[in-house]
Amino acid sequence: MSGRLLSAQVFWIGLVLAGLLAAFALLRPGSFATPFNLLNLVSDAAILLLLATGMTYVIITAGIDLSVGGVLVFSAVAAALTAEATGSLLMGAAAAVLSGLGWGLLNGLLVAHGRIPALIVTLGTLGMSLGAALLLTGGVDLRAPGELNLGLGLARWLGVPHLVWICGAVTAVLGFALARTRFGRHTYAIGSNAEAARRAGVRVARHLVTVYGLAGLLAGLAGYLSLAKYGITGVSAHSTDNLQAIAAVVIGGTSLFGGVGTVAGTVIGVFIPAVLQNGFQILGVRPFWQQVVVGSVLIAAVYVDQRQRARRDQ
Repeated sequence: MSGRLLSAQVFWIGLVLAGLLAAFALLRPGSFATPFNLLNLVSDAAILLLLATGMTYVIITAGIDLSVGGVLVFSAVAAALTAEATGSLLMGAAAAVLSGLGWGLLNGLLVAHGRIPALIVTLGTLGMSLGAALLLTGGVDLRAPGELNLGLGLARWLGVPHLVWICGAVTAVLGFALARTRFGRHTYAIGSNAEAARRAGVRVARHLVTVYGLAGLLAGLAGYLSLAKYGITGVSAHSTDNLQAIAAVVIGGTSLFGGVGTVAGTVIGVFIPAVLQNGFQILGVRPFWQQVVVGSVLIAAVYVDQRQRARRDQ
C-alpha cells in the first residue's frame, strides 16, 4: 500500500474517532466532554497502548503475539516479588522489563529459528507465563509496594498522570522508529515478502527476534505500570488484553497479512473502543453493546483490508 493510501486510511479512521467524540459530547456535554472524564479515558487506555504498539510491529511482520496479556501479568508479579525482596522499586522495574524481554525473545527465537508458527508459539507462552505467575503467587493477587502505588501510580505532571506521559513518549518514539528508520523499513519489508527482504540483505531471523523481544519488553513495562496504577498484580484481570491489542491494531489499519500499518493508526484504534466504552457507560447503555460494536468494527476493518489487498494484487 502506498504511503498516500495508508495516510488516507488513517485519516478516515481518525474521522470515525472524531465523530464518536462529537456524538457523545453532544449527547452528554456535562458528563462526557469534561476534562476529568477525558483524562480518565486517556489514562485507562494508556497501558493498552503500550501492548498495541508492540503488537503493531509484530503484525506488520505478518506475525501475531497472543502472549502479551500473560507476559504483562508475569512481569507485574516479578516486579512485586522483587521489590518486596530487595526494597527497591528500581529493581522491581528492572525485573518487570527484563521478564517481558525474556518472554519476547523466547517467542522470537522459536518463531524465527524454530520455524514454529507464531500463533502456536505465542499461544503456548501465553499459557506458560500465566501458569508461572499463578505458581509464584498461589493464584492470589500480590499488592504493589505502597510507595509505588501512591507515587508513580498517582503522580501527575501538568495535571496529567505520569503513566500517560510515559506511555505517550514510548509510543511516539516507536512510531517515529517505524516510520522513519531503517529498522522500520526492514519491518515492513519482512511483512511484505520475507524472502525478498532476505535476498536484499535484511537479516530476517535476527530482526524477527528483535521485534518479538520489543513486544515482550513493552508488555513487561505495561505490567509494571499496571501494578503502579491499580496497586495489585491483577492475575485474572488481563485475560483479554491480547485480543484487545490485536483489535486496536487492526481497527487502526494494520493488515493482518503484514507489510502495512502505522503506530498513528494504532493509537486511534486503541481509543475507538475506549471512547465507546466510556460513552456507553455515561449514557447508561449496557456494556455488552460495546463488545458488539467493537466486534462489528473489527470485522469491517478486516473486510476493507482484504478488499484493498485484492485490488492491489489485480
